[in-house]
Amino acid sequence: MMMQMLLIILVVVGTPWGPARAASDQETIVFGQSAALTGPARELGIGMRLGLLAAFSEVNRKGGVHGYRLQLESLDDRYEPEAAIANTRALIEEHKVFALIGAVGTPTSKSAQPVSTEAGVPYIAPFTGAEFLRDAKKRPNVVNVRASYYQETEEMVVRLNEDLGINRISIFYQNDSFGQAGLNGLRQAVNRHGLTLIEEVYYTRNTEAVKIALLDLRRANAEAVVIVGAYKPAATMIRWARRLNFNPYFINISFIGSAALAKALGPDGTGVYVTQVVPFPRDTTLPIVAQYQEALQAIDTRSKPSFVSLEGYLAGRIAIEGLQLAGPTPTRKGFLQALVRAGDMDLGGFHLRYGVDDNQGSDRVYLTRIDNKGQFQAVDKMSLP
Repeated sequence: MMMQMLLIILVVVGTPWGPARAASDQETIVFGQSAALTGPARELGIGMRLGLLAAFSEVNRKGGVHGYRLQLESLDDRYEPEAAIANTRALIEEHKVFALIGAVGTPTSKSAQPVSTEAGVPYIAPFTGAEFLRDAKKRPNVVNVRASYYQETEEMVVRLNEDLGINRISIFYQNDSFGQAGLNGLRQAVNRHGLTLIEEVYYTRNTEAVKIALLDLRRANAEAVVIVGAYKPAATMIRWARRLNFNPYFINISFIGSAALAKALGPDGTGVYVTQVVPFPRDTTLPIVAQYQEALQAIDTRSKPSFVSLEGYLAGRIAIEGLQLAGPTPTRKGFLQALVRAGDMDLGGFHLRYGVDDNQGSDRVYLTRIDNKGQFQAVDKMSLP
């Protein structure tokens, strides 16, 4: 019941820059989210939304930001670019949002972000490491929290090559702008280390048609397979590989949705690696993680900590930080400038830094592995089975 109440979309009327009057007569700043809430990538959109709601509810319980109550409106784009465009326009033109936040995916962001740029609306913390969003000069309204896919694929190659001595690396990727971003990053990484990709195979977005790609990987005798895709097709491919007794090292990029992947794989997930761009969601030695867990429980006692909802929470916290720095009469321009000029920011042990030509707050990449109980473990380096 609690989550059902949180999922209700409240329609508000306000000034073009965002703040509006809610039923309580307290001024409200509305953030808009277009994300996959249904379909194959729904776990990612739902997780991001949950984390955002946790952060906003937490600050609202403390009186808001400069007296403003924060509100989130989420629309389902099913991880489809055309729906993302329509949702973005609706959020800007009809719901008058102050900023867009927590978009999920590269193809959806590639379609929707230009709409926000044209309208001068901040585009905050998309759940993607695509390189095009990190061009601060061309996209001055974009604020990224996470490390890029290029940084993740670099970490993968370093770990595979230096930790295990592997040089027969291949890639299984989604055939769209997301997969292409990961493929480009991996190509550059292997080139820097004097290696080559021995096989490049793909599948079609929002499908699980992976068998032909899997057979090509097995035929190439790949020692390691980098996966740049969604959790359902990735899990299908890995399960089929196990049944064919094809057991290379599988290492997934962070977009995979770690909890959903582990659940979908079951016992076939043992030894599968995932790079992450946020801290371990159960590491309460970090103040930010302890705060996240407390905020999560406050809105949904049944929810479990995850990398995705933690990323959503961090997105909400950076939005809150920007509003606090922007002062009691925030504008979109002032909000963006405040983040650029903030210098080093310490969100309870998770450090970010923005600059005039740097719209990405964190450069950290973490390595995790699924154990034989289906749980993720933080690891410093890759190891033999």
